[in-house]
Amino acid sequence: MSMGHCPEQRSGFEVTKDWNGGDQVVIRSPKGASVRVSLQGGQVVSWRNDRGEELLFSSSKAIFKPPKVVRGGIPICFPQFGNCGTLEQHGFAKNKMWTVDEEAPPLSYGDNNNKASVDLLLKPSDDDLRCWPHSFELRLRVSLSMDGDLSLISRVRNVNGKPFSFSFAYNTYLSVSDISEVRIEGLETLDYLDNLIQRERFTEQGDAITFESEMDRVYVGSPSVIAVLDHEKKRTFIIRKDGLPDIVVWNPWDKKSRSMADFGDDEYKQMLCVNAAAVERAITLKPGEEWTGKLELSAVASTNCSDHLDYPGRL
Repeated sequence: MSMGHCPEQRSGFEVTKDWNGGDQVVIRSPKGASVRVSLQGGQVVSWRNDRGEELLFSSSKAIFKPPKVVRGGIPICFPQFGNCGTLEQHGFAKNKMWTVDEEAPPLSYGDNNNKASVDLLLKPSDDDLRCWPHSFELRLRVSLSMDGDLSLISRVRNVNGKPFSFSFAYNTYLSVSDISEVRIEGLETLDYLDNLIQRERFTEQGDAITFESEMDRVYVGSPSVIAVLDHEKKRTFIIRKDGLPDIVVWNPWDKKSRSMADFGDDEYKQMLCVNAAAVERAITLKPGEEWTGKLELSAVASTNCSDHLDYPGRL
């Protein structure tokens, strides 16, 4: 086979092409789990467990026309989340071409043991600086543990002469069997901003969050660990986060699904966005300062034990 057809192998990952000709990084664990990251947007587009089951949702109607973001996986929202600012929805990082960062500075987290990872880098183009006039470096480390856990660590550094503020979110599309059989634990009693009612503030009254209509909420000051339980699949997603105080919960339900060109009319039943985020209060960096936000996703076998925050066996 000629070298032109060989995927480019580096330590722990390989750079290959997706079916559309775009560059993707593939990370595999020895047990068979895998992650695919598109350099377009720095977007995780696939996360499979060691049985080959896809754990992230991607729409069958997704549009693969860069720079449009693909509906599904984990788009990076930076430097804006939603429409709360002057930029396009969810900012521009998701629409840009990232590079593999060969010389990423070391992380202060001592969690790289037995992990395969890749470091990506985004710097602003002249066009970006015209619409958002702040010099930054946005680094993303995507790692896969021996057990198939997925972690994303983002670092934003201000290389500007003046302070700037930003919002950030990992827009995480989880694959579920049936949204009506799903519940979220760990957000009980928290305040949330309801984006369906002009960001009005409420306090969560339920023992767990369940779904029977459209939902678009920002749970503020959320704990570092929450669980998403899928009863039909007997699977629980554990979401661990650091530096990201909020959790955004979104499901478009039937009416909004029909209005989205890149989303199937009934696909709301098979997905749920649970996004670790910093959106209620913007992050401000002085010149030379760096912010770090970390997300770790695990998929474990649900058990009948009442305390799901013990999280035994894994999938």
